[in-house]
Amino acid sequence: MRIFGITIPDEKQVQYGLTVLHGIGLSKAQSICAEAGVDPVTKTKDITEAEDKKLRDIIESLTLEGDLKRTVSQNIKRLIDIDAYRGGRHSRKLPLRGQRTKTNSRTRRGNKRATMGSGRK
Repeated sequence: MRIFGITIPDEKQVQYGLTVLHGIGLSKAQSICAEAGVDPVTKTKDITEAEDKKLRDIIESLTLEGDLKRTVSQNIKRLIDIDAYRGGRHSRKLPLRGQRTKTNSRTRRGNKRATMGSGRK
């Protein structure tokens, strides 16, 4: 099964296979399966053509993959352009939701650990 040019793995359950698409997590995949009337634990290779068409129609109505990435990057660019606080945090690659930065934020800033010493030899 291919959606948006991305192959959904055949050996996985439908609910986990759909999470390959950018913008679909597990809860969204389960709600898509419920809306389409597909059992989420069936393997992707075992779904019928009618179920495949229902899934495809629902998924193609969502904003996913390239469109979603483009929308998110435009939102970040807008924050930077209007000189918002969050935009400045984005441009400096710092956490923007109030987290502390003295000790944590390794993921956002990178693992630049400088050893602390007395400064003298």
